[in-house]
Amino acid sequence: MTSPTEIQFQPQDGVEVSGFAGRIVIFAGAEADGTGRLPAIARKLDRPMRGALKRFLASEAFRALKPGDATDLAWPAGLAAEAVQIVRLDPRAPAAEARKAGAAIARARGTAALLVLAGSHPRAAEIAEGLALRDYDFTPHKTAEQKPRGTVTFLCAQPEAVAAAAAPMAAVVEGVFFTRDLVNEPSNVLTTEDFAARLAAMQDLGLDVEILEEAELAKLGMGALLGVGQGSASPSKVVVMQWKGGAEGAAPFALIGKGVCFDTGGISLKPPGGMEDMTMDMGGAGVVAGTMRALALRRAKANVVGLVGLVENMPSGTAQRPGDVVRSMKGDTIEVINTDAEGRLVLADVLWYAQERFKPSGMVDLATLTGAIIVALGHENTGVFANDDALCNALLKAAAAEGEGAWRMPLGDAYDKMLKSRIADMKNVGGRPAGAVTAAQFLQRFVKPDVPWIHLDIAGTALLKTDSTFAPKGATGWGVRTLDRLIRDRFEG
Repeated sequence: MTSPTEIQFQPQDGVEVSGFAGRIVIFAGAEADGTGRLPAIARKLDRPMRGALKRFLASEAFRALKPGDATDLAWPAGLAAEAVQIVRLDPRAPAAEARKAGAAIARARGTAALLVLAGSHPRAAEIAEGLALRDYDFTPHKTAEQKPRGTVTFLCAQPEAVAAAAAPMAAVVEGVFFTRDLVNEPSNVLTTEDFAARLAAMQDLGLDVEILEEAELAKLGMGALLGVGQGSASPSKVVVMQWKGGAEGAAPFALIGKGVCFDTGGISLKPPGGMEDMTMDMGGAGVVAGTMRALALRRAKANVVGLVGLVENMPSGTAQRPGDVVRSMKGDTIEVINTDAEGRLVLADVLWYAQERFKPSGMVDLATLTGAIIVALGHENTGVFANDDALCNALLKAAAAEGEGAWRMPLGDAYDKMLKSRIADMKNVGGRPAGAVTAAQFLQRFVKPDVPWIHLDIAGTALLKTDSTFAPKGATGWGVRTLDRLIRDRFEG
């Protein structure tokens, strides 16, 4: 997998600053407005620069910078550095602002070595987290030799304390990168077999990993999930990952992910334009996998189970047809109106299995489920559907704290009626109106009334065509940070 940037934390006097040949970063806040007041650690730069830093901090150009913004003084006289980057960041800045500042540093650095003069800044760990999140590139399929990325060194007043604070954040960053790598992989590489093997390898981190094959899924009665994958040569699977870091015997919290490794639409074939993006239709499973990795790496004090349904939706002589009726593990029958509404069929069986086997304290499912959620919310927010206000509010609070957009959407009986079938217990689509809502209503039919549950439709946030604050264009890893924080705040106390 892509490795997060290795960041070193060293004492303030650990490096000869004037002779450093890469990029140097300093921070200044509102206290410098109009005064040119320098942080103590930056004064050693200003002397060889003949006061250039102080003059800049006293200028209108500095006052025009917004919190988290940065500007460069290129090839500064008196220094070996290629640039000194000044980042506007107050010592009292919130964590989200500090992470954005770190991301700005990563965007500007390219592959240059980086020296960050953090001094006694109280948000040094969050700055490092934001830098690491943005310092990502997916290159395993590029044949040109990749230029090595330079080292990143933070000079801190208390490097050991900053390193200790940054360690759990680094675990979450690795989980985000694991998710991004999975979502970015082409489907001829990330088959259902390969995906399951990558998850099985996480046993080395202390996760219990179990792979359920097609014969066992059939025995369990997972006709909805198996129907989706029956047209593909890639075998359908369910992978169960357990992290047992909480009290022995305590009910786990469950994370469930849609893992459609490629989605052609099946017999209800998608149009060719943009179909190449359907390599990301396993994004929900990718987020579950990345979150479980983060929990294991930081030794989370909670019991969490992650379950992913891995299938490939292909058209063939054995593929499921529109008009077919399948029986779910719950026992309900489903009329398949559209074979391109397949993710909900996968999740239906995995949701029911999770409840029957693990009796979870609550569940969150994630899926790149509908184009309708993109019409509703664009690419700024994930759609949030819930049957429990307390759990939903906790998730929205976690998402806001991590700077991951999320917006609650409605559920209701009127939407549920749109799923009525003439020949089966329900149909798998409710028509074009409120398509994201009726998809969530379908899933709610497979959630027991006493189980707190959230459905996250990440179709608009899992993969972007443009850069975002914390990721280059491509897979974002949306949700790993939010779910990790939800588990920390709600289950680890």
